[in-house]
Amino acid sequence: MRAHEIDYQIYGEEMQYVEIELDPQEGVIAEAGTFMMMEDGIRMETIFGDGSKNDSGLLNKVFGAGKRLLTGESLFMTVFYNDIVGKKKVSFASPYPGKIIPIDLTKNGGRFICQKDAFLCAAKGVSIGIEFSRKLGRGLFGGEGFIMQKLEGDGMAFVHSGGTTFKKELGLGEKLKVDTGCIIGFDHTVNYDIEFVGGIKNTIFGGEGVFFATLTGPGTVYIQSLPFSRLAKRVLASAPQLGGKDKGEGSILGGLGDLLDGDNRF
Repeated sequence: MRAHEIDYQIYGEEMQYVEIELDPQEGVIAEAGTFMMMEDGIRMETIFGDGSKNDSGLLNKVFGAGKRLLTGESLFMTVFYNDIVGKKKVSFASPYPGKIIPIDLTKNGGRFICQKDAFLCAAKGVSIGIEFSRKLGRGLFGGEGFIMQKLEGDGMAFVHSGGTTFKKELGLGEKLKVDTGCIIGFDHTVNYDIEFVGGIKNTIFGGEGVFFATLTGPGTVYIQSLPFSRLAKRVLASAPQLGGKDKGEGSILGGLGDLLDGDNRF
């Protein structure tokens, strides 16, 4: 079964959304929570698994859904079909500031490996699963970048990134060392592994993590400058403390200023 051939247009700069144009009987599959808007005439259906040819049969559906649980995603996905005559459009939005990257799987050997939370939507017929690692080190120490999703098929898929996107073509044997959370995805021809940073000072005082990913070409890799996990950590670290009162950032006096203002609660 070939994936549906869909047309698309990406709008926006830092908060992008992708508009998918569906011919009659065409469909697009998406993660829960990415839907933005759709024209009248499009039917929405929640399915168990991804609905691809690899997901046919009850056992395959259960196994596929179980794999999605490992990536932290929902057991269910949503499919949007155009059931009427004429072209109809449906749009999906990136969940945080960054870029939406179109991936033509026919030009990627039918498979693309991406970060576990990077997938946005794809043409109906594309399979979304897990890229299993044969190396124990990736599982024990990979952190954010260990559990990778695998997109397979011959249609269009869309992934999203945080911050600015960097694309690099790796030559045969060429290596790139990356923070595990900064990986968006890469061609299936790229070999990836987890390496120990090394050194006591790096481990204790480096602040950049103990392990990083090594990507070895040939193939294309996509890197993001601001992983959502990093953004969330910064937001939590700066969150108001003690009943919603801020910590005095930006003030020379800081907490002493609260006392001078008459706020002497402890």
